Amino acid sequence: MEDLSRLTAQVSNITTVAESAIALINGLAEQIRNLPANQAAIDALADSLAAESANLAAAVTANTPPAPEPAPEPAPEEPPV
Repeated sequence: MEDLSRLTAQVSNITTVAESAIALINGLAEQIRNLPANQAAIDALADSLAAESANLAAAVTANTPPAPEPAPEPAPEEPPV
């Protein structure tokens, strides 16, 4: 059961991260809709988006296991002598 508990915790963590990403994207969309038409506000939102994107990328990278090593190629068979 320990493995199931660990898996359940990992799924819960992934769900929380996904929900946070969705909330961030929805919040940014709302901010864009409500922006006054000025470049400073657009630049500030772009900076915020870049920072949050970097945070999300770091979280995904930190929680992604490395790819398994590929199996070695079998040695070619030598012809009979």
